[in-house]
Amino acid sequence: MFEGIYDDAPAQRDSISSDGTSISGQLYIDATSWTDWYYVDLDSALHSAQRGDSTARPVVSSFTIPTEQAATNQNRRTTNEAGIYTYWFDVWGKGISVNEFRSFMPTEPQPAPAQWTFAVHRNNVRTNGGAVSETQLADISQVNTLTLTNLQAMTYTPDSWTEKVVWTVQAQMLNSLIGSQGIAVNSVLSSWLDVEIPPMPPAFHHNSHVFIVRLADGSFAA
Repeated sequence: MFEGIYDDAPAQRDSISSDGTSISGQLYIDATSWTDWYYVDLDSALHSAQRGDSTARPVVSSFTIPTEQAATNQNRRTTNEAGIYTYWFDVWGKGISVNEFRSFMPTEPQPAPAQWTFAVHRNNVRTNGGAVSETQLADISQVNTLTLTNLQAMTYTPDSWTEKVVWTVQAQMLNSLIGSQGIAVNSVLSSWLDVEIPPMPPAFHHNSHVFIVRLADGSFAA
């Protein structure tokens, strides 16, 4: 679904038409932007399909991450406050798991559409009140082997707050300083792609397992 996320969108592929739209039941999202979230509304496709539209696809909309300082006198971070959190990362040494907080700038909260199911920002994924379980299945067609009882018995992880994962501001990258958006993301669903630093340029490892998303209304998606 998100092949080529760190590369330019291909002009044409076997499974993607020349204008970037998907065919054969696939959804192509160019989520390479550092400054935008791409929101996907699965219900829009479901409702269209129920009305007999055989070409129905989910509605995808983009919303920019706020990076301007909010009109507030408070310039220190509090619990789960919207803003840009700048961290130093040991890019050239032990890796990005070694990091230090440097500064905080409050911003407006992240805007979103009225209806959405999940959102993508590069390798980050968040849900709209959902929770996610990683299966050991390697093919989406194998989901048909799961019963409702199987799905309900799985362990699901909801979104959780982060302040050094959604890399947004690159202005001080040469000093190993990255500004990240403070926002809740789903750590399990975001593991679809692992970014390893060092080396530089980074090494990317794709997780080919099928993920089950338990939606806010109790239904499931894979």
